[in-house]
Amino acid sequence: MAKEQYLTPNSASGPNSNTRTEPFVKVIAAIATLGGLLFGYDTGVISGALLFMGAELHLTPFTTGLVTSSLLFGAAFGALLSGHFAAAAGRKKIIVILAVLFAVGAIGTALAPDVNWMIFFRLVLGVAVGGASATVPVYIAEIAPANKRGQLVTLQELMIVSGQMLAYISNAGFHAVWGGEETWRWMLAVATIPAVALWFGMMFMPDTPRWYAMKGRLAEARRVLERTRAKDDVEWELTEIEETLAEQRDQGKPRLRELATPWLFKLFLIGIGVAVIQQLTGVNTIMYYAPTMLTAVGMTNDAALFATIANGVISVLMTFVGIWLLGKIGRRTMVKIGQFGCTACLFFIGAISYLMPETVNGQPDVLRGYMVLLGMLMFLSFQQGALSPVTWLLLSEIFPTRMRGIFMGGAVFAMWIANFCISLAFPLLLASVGLSGAFFIFGAIGIFGAIFVVKCIPETRNRSLEQIEHYLHDWLSPDVVTKPMPVPVKQKA
Repeated sequence: MAKEQYLTPNSASGPNSNTRTEPFVKVIAAIATLGGLLFGYDTGVISGALLFMGAELHLTPFTTGLVTSSLLFGAAFGALLSGHFAAAAGRKKIIVILAVLFAVGAIGTALAPDVNWMIFFRLVLGVAVGGASATVPVYIAEIAPANKRGQLVTLQELMIVSGQMLAYISNAGFHAVWGGEETWRWMLAVATIPAVALWFGMMFMPDTPRWYAMKGRLAEARRVLERTRAKDDVEWELTEIEETLAEQRDQGKPRLRELATPWLFKLFLIGIGVAVIQQLTGVNTIMYYAPTMLTAVGMTNDAALFATIANGVISVLMTFVGIWLLGKIGRRTMVKIGQFGCTACLFFIGAISYLMPETVNGQPDVLRGYMVLLGMLMFLSFQQGALSPVTWLLLSEIFPTRMRGIFMGGAVFAMWIANFCISLAFPLLLASVGLSGAFFIFGAIGIFGAIFVVKCIPETRNRSLEQIEHYLHDWLSPDVVTKPMPVPVKQKA
């Protein structure tokens, strides 16, 4: 395919504006994103369990950070390994293996006799979480029609926040009915159920047409396209996939040394930046430590657990808003809205916790606690309504087909390492500089993130993955005169 073959309003080929999404692709997305549900539950459940496991496992501030962040450290390597093996083994097979790891990790953490075993099985869970975060968006992006890719990939984010909300409800429910001190193990064990459902469901799903084509299995690629596309779109998309892969065939298997290619190196750095700025907002300190923070500003355990459910509800509702916005505005605009809004909310939380008194008439200032909660809810509105959905979508779109697994794994590895460092450091930050100091630091980092967003985020809306690849090659190649990006075809959301 020539570099000049972009989708323009006068193109004779390309996604049909009247394309309907075949029902089967929705079934595939719903089953695959159970990985996102597990991702959300396993990262969210620890927030409530930490309030109760401390006495039994003899946790200190440092081991509290280790228990929380060990999952994130495992996730970094899970993303890296799954990205590397996804090209060889296939996206589907990797997700099936991850489902087994989710089940083993959930049972292991629920039965852990001491902090060492807890950390070990949290690492196992982390490998599964990281692998799902790197593989599921790619699987859906490669199997979805171009005009529905944004909404279907964003279903992953909806399932993540739904998993977190279920974790918060589970935590509060177990504590209200049986007492969290006795049932925190059941909080952790519940994650086994969706893990089994993911394993069973994926056994009946196909791999992606792009992976089949990459392996020379064109008949299978065609069959998947026929089941997931309108009839008129099958031929042109299969042709586009074949032509793009033909250009890359002489290059052999993808290798990390190809990062020496200037445009690929720049693209990889942009991908890392997209992944890392989502974490540098400090979002997961709120998702993991919300009850800890709220008890620190005067709430009781019961009130903090109940209030944390509001975080989950807002996250789910705003993700629906994000899915709707992706059908209306560009990716670049959404990243700007999310980054600028999150940064402003971080400074708001810092200012509230710094300026308002800790006690009133010798009692904890309840208003201060609820104002901090308000700041969290505003922050999550921008994070989950704009920044997080478009982050996963951009990562699934911007990397070339041939290098997508490796690059996605590397970018998500960087994301989880950033998440690990922030989550490990947060209890220590809270103890040393207080809540206000911690959020002022996150706010300052957010300013640098906003500069990156303005300068480096590309627009990819309403283009096939192959068209995005050709555009980004020309944009980032020093020896190519960058052509203005053509106006995309107007498609139905």
